Amino acid sequence: MGDRAADEAEHRVHIGSFTSSGGRGITTAALDPVTGALMELSTTDALADPSYLVSGVHIGVVYAVSESPEGTVGAFIGEGRGLRPLGAPVPVGGAGPTHLDVAWPWLLTAHYTSGGVGAVAITEDGSLTGPPQVLQHHGSGPDPARQEGPHAHQVLPDPSGRWVLSVDLGTDSVRICALDEATGTLRTHSETALTPGNGPRHLVFHPDDEVAYVVNELRPLLTVCRWDAEAGRLEPVAEVPLAVEAPSGAVPGGLEEGVRAYPSAAVVSLDGRFVWVAVRGADHLVTLSLADGPEKPRLVGTVDCGGHWPRDLALDFWRNRLYVANERSGDVTWFDVDPETGRPSRAGSLPVPAATCVLLG
Repeated sequence: MGDRAADEAEHRVHIGSFTSSGGRGITTAALDPVTGALMELSTTDALADPSYLVSGVHIGVVYAVSESPEGTVGAFIGEGRGLRPLGAPVPVGGAGPTHLDVAWPWLLTAHYTSGGVGAVAITEDGSLTGPPQVLQHHGSGPDPARQEGPHAHQVLPDPSGRWVLSVDLGTDSVRICALDEATGTLRTHSETALTPGNGPRHLVFHPDDEVAYVVNELRPLLTVCRWDAEAGRLEPVAEVPLAVEAPSGAVPGGLEEGVRAYPSAAVVSLDGRFVWVAVRGADHLVTLSLADGPEKPRLVGTVDCGGHWPRDLALDFWRNRLYVANERSGDVTWFDVDPETGRPSRAGSLPVPAATCVLLG
């Protein structure tokens, strides 16, 4: 029994969910390293609507955003079979935060509703303290329903650690910012304009650190960009459709007429050979090959996501498995990936109501 408990503690997965839609907050599950299967261990609803999670620098510490009008972040520490709060939630200084990442000693947050990014201080024990530092975005896009103002959807440090990038769906742009390590102040260094109306949502880097891929939500496209860490410059070079050729008379992407495709998240294989993108509406996982080079993704196929509305995608690099948080069907589905073709094959699922993200420990 002791060996099994030690193994469970070593392979933990944390899953965020919308408590306002029937979710249980953060679910902690044990991951079977052989099969990839998940087994629920515990849940905590200590933070409302913890829609996105990230690991801290401290072992066992997890941070979560509360995607709520008041906008807070919470710190948690592993204890027994689950997590317990590490201090009280801290305001982020913006509304509806959707994403967070760590740039030690700061926790970065992206505020979708109010349209900005911020930084909250991380203390020596991993807990959080205010007040937050906030950089407000400005601008809009051509879609009056979704782009009436700025909507920062993601914030992350670049691989070099020199810059912070913020992806704004409302302004069709990615901002490159400098972070003052002493004060947490964010300053805009440059802003990269993407195609108007695309609605950029999520960015991932290729392992060579010189190419980045931007997932667009309002149009099913992947924007390929060159990244210059020395200059802090992001340059768009191509757009790749995230839809397969449909049979004659059918709607592209396999959608019913009038239904739109909303790409949500992407991951890149550790060896830099494949990109996978989750697409809501179509409820697909799209596989793109990078055999022609990092700047030339080639769509090679799609598979069903195993549920409905795949909001997040995570990759177990070492065991070549994908985990998908299907928000509206309320499950996390996992896939084995063929190492030669990159094709995912459904292997199982765990019920998680209103699942929003998957954090592999």
